[in-house]
Amino acid sequence: MASFLPRIAPSWTRRLGATSRLRDLLSACQSTRLTSTRSWPPPARPQPLEVRHGKLLTLSGAGYRAGYRNIHIPTVLLPPVLFTGLLVGLWIWKCIMMVVFQNKIIYMPSLPPTSRREQISNWASMCGGVEWAEETTVAADGTKLTMAMTTVPLPRGRRPAARAPEKPPTEHAYVLYFQGNASSIPPRLPDLSWVLRAVSDSKAYDLAPMRLTFVCLSYRGYWTSRGRPSEPGLRLDAEAGIQWIAEKHEQVFGKDGTIRPILLLWGQSIGSGVATNLAATGRISSRMPISGLLLETPFVSIREMLETLYPQKWLPYKYLWPFLRNHLDSWGNLGIIAQAYRDSGRTAPMVHILEAGRDELVPKEQGEELYKRCVELGLPFEKEAVPTAYHQQAIARGDGKKLAAHAILKLIKKARDNN
Repeated sequence: MASFLPRIAPSWTRRLGATSRLRDLLSACQSTRLTSTRSWPPPARPQPLEVRHGKLLTLSGAGYRAGYRNIHIPTVLLPPVLFTGLLVGLWIWKCIMMVVFQNKIIYMPSLPPTSRREQISNWASMCGGVEWAEETTVAADGTKLTMAMTTVPLPRGRRPAARAPEKPPTEHAYVLYFQGNASSIPPRLPDLSWVLRAVSDSKAYDLAPMRLTFVCLSYRGYWTSRGRPSEPGLRLDAEAGIQWIAEKHEQVFGKDGTIRPILLLWGQSIGSGVATNLAATGRISSRMPISGLLLETPFVSIREMLETLYPQKWLPYKYLWPFLRNHLDSWGNLGIIAQAYRDSGRTAPMVHILEAGRDELVPKEQGEELYKRCVELGLPFEKEAVPTAYHQQAIARGDGKKLAAHAILKLIKKARDNN
């Protein structure tokens, strides 16, 4: 027995040592709550953060390494922070929408919804016997445009029977009309017809046997005209309208020049910017010079209207003007017109402004700015107002129709005298 123990002692000693090491390993696993060999070794604890020299650093032992910073917002401040962020996000979104969709905001050819389907015949019974015809032309970029046209006699004065026998006419007057930013041409024809009747029935001027051709241009995207409206497109449309008048004049009266054309531009609201654009920078035939401008409820520019519609300092939409693609700057156009006629030595066209006394969109200060601009530039100028009219009612009221008719006759008389 004594001889056997020495032989088995080393074997049991090795087994007891292995069991002790296994017990120690199990104890370590329980202390770290180890459940799977894949989570060994246990994850390191997150290190504290510190900002040093403008960089986020994570403390790791005795050194630092780059890391990410967790922003902590107290619970009491969370609602106002979220609300402020929502307001800022909505403001940025609306600013982007105003810049991207500014053409749709400025030009509204589909209001009211029936405006694209209107026909002249639907309004003929309210035109007081003035007969309108539908014409078409094509802009320089190939866009097909629609127009409404009529011709009326000019007045014979107070005592036509006492005059000498009439001589053949030496001039023919034209008015090219540019509408506002909404609706279409046909609904405007009844009011325009009554203006033309007031022109023919007037006794204030003796212009017979002259006649007046009135042309209403429908911008691209409006009524049955093709395309989509924009300021560059409207420039082309206005030039196409004046080119159509020049060709019509040559077709009717020949190219010998015995009948001189007298061309007036009438712009209503946004149309006033289109009219001044055409007079200032439009490609106009030398055979069809512009003799006068009738601006109905005009504004200074789109930039000025931004400040008018959004005057509050905390609504900075008015500061979006550097992103404008539409300007319709009548103030600047008047300067170009005056300089062009001054350089050529010709008489500048007369500017007649017809305001609405209760205009809820365009403040009267803008009319005053245009008046001061004309005085500063030395342009012949006249300004009248329809006392009880709102922005869209300048010629819808009886006194407005009379003022518009008087303005047309006065502009024609002045242009004929200058010729």
